[in-house]
Amino acid sequence: MENKPLHTGCKALFSTAYFPPIGMMAAMVQSDELLIELHETFPKQTHRNRTVILTANGPMTLSVPVLRPDGTHTRTSDIQIAYTERWNVIHWRAIESAYSSSPFFLYYRDEIEQLLMQRYRYLVEFNERLLAFLFKKLKKEIPIHYTETFQRNTAPLHDYRDRFSYKHPDTNILYPSYTQVFGDRQPFNSNVSVLDLLFNLGPEAKEYLCGIRL
Repeated sequence: MENKPLHTGCKALFSTAYFPPIGMMAAMVQSDELLIELHETFPKQTHRNRTVILTANGPMTLSVPVLRPDGTHTRTSDIQIAYTERWNVIHWRAIESAYSSSPFFLYYRDEIEQLLMQRYRYLVEFNERLLAFLFKKLKKEIPIHYTETFQRNTAPLHDYRDRFSYKHPDTNILYPSYTQVFGDRQPFNSNVSVLDLLFNLGPEAKEYLCGIRL
């Protein structure tokens, strides 16, 4: 796929995401209107309930445990968050350990911790709150809508529901390097959570995202 900036007035289709990958966040920021898919059959092991941060030992996947009321046929809109374990505390401690020395950690830490410590019934509700926080910090206002049925024929939408996989990254997207916390001992890693970008670049994160050619 040819790399090109999104055109003016574009509307794009996305899956829900837990602290989205940087590429996905770039596509969101470069869109003028977002449509979030709620009626797909929820797939396992994707950015919908996973995010990847960079630690002293390399990339670490943080996964939100979920409940599927209808088993493998459960729609994304019906996916619930499980609190049988203190996953949110574990996630916050991992984030704090990985980014406490980053330049902008102190600017965002309190709000992120509060978001994680609140309880949510549904995954999409949780992700919606996280996305609102991210847009606020990026100073970006974008209308967000949700699908009423599963979107099979997506034209003329840009369909980004499964493009930004952690396991199978889109190698056509080029990410300019920036200073990462453990960059003195690890190679630059672009296919990670937007948290990495926010903690390291702060207010400059928006400019970085707008500059990525998709």
